[in-house]
Amino acid sequence: MARPVIGIIGNSHLINDQYLTHAGGHMNSCAVSNVSKCLPLIIPADPALVSVEDLLDTCDGFLLTGGRPNVHPEEYGEEETPAHGAFDRGRDAVVLPLIRACVERGQPILGVCRGFQEVNVALGGTLYPEIRDLPGRSNHRMPPDGTLEEKFALRHKVTLTEGGPFHRLFGATEVMTNTLHGQGIKLPGQRIVIDGYAPDGTPEAIYVRGAPGFTLSVQWHPEWNAGNDPVSRPLFEAFGDAARDWAMGKRAPVRLSA
Repeated sequence: MARPVIGIIGNSHLINDQYLTHAGGHMNSCAVSNVSKCLPLIIPADPALVSVEDLLDTCDGFLLTGGRPNVHPEEYGEEETPAHGAFDRGRDAVVLPLIRACVERGQPILGVCRGFQEVNVALGGTLYPEIRDLPGRSNHRMPPDGTLEEKFALRHKVTLTEGGPFHRLFGATEVMTNTLHGQGIKLPGQRIVIDGYAPDGTPEAIYVRGAPGFTLSVQWHPEWNAGNDPVSRPLFEAFGDAARDWAMGKRAPVRLSA
């Protein structure tokens, strides 16, 4: 049997400051292939090149990756400021409606960092432009110096709701994670359940209440060391299982109304 196809949302990237590419992190593809046991397929997040309908027909699930550009604040009804950083409006245009369609259909999604924030915004939530500027909050950004191992090192615990889906998946109500993000959830979107928090109160784990499929999303980066980390491995394994279930019972091709 062919492996389920996981669409990995790519990011626009310039090589040598002039050659435009659609890039996906190697560790994302490794986590999907080696841990989820699915076929990784990098998606160019550009509405001029792909449609939501095509993606839903082609893929069995989607990994909503991290990325330096942030969701544009217009997507959640706020004005752009310098604190909001850089943007990728093409990715906004593809991924936000894709999330809503997947939630409705039960097609699996796994949100990571920016992807976690996209799930919240897609369902009507808002974001803080810079977590570290809030009273009592920690600096969750990537350390500026050091090796990749040091930058992705486990830096804080996440406390999970007892009996919730993350607790059931990990077998613990406290886990250690890395942290490499600037923005974070301000107001949760409709049906967004915050199922885990950092010690400073920053939301770190969410799912969509009542969704018929897999919607677990995390603010940290589980793709790092996914095959060996006791938190990352069960998350990607469960995502792969959900994609296999979808592939086995795949519906007829979808056509969305305008």
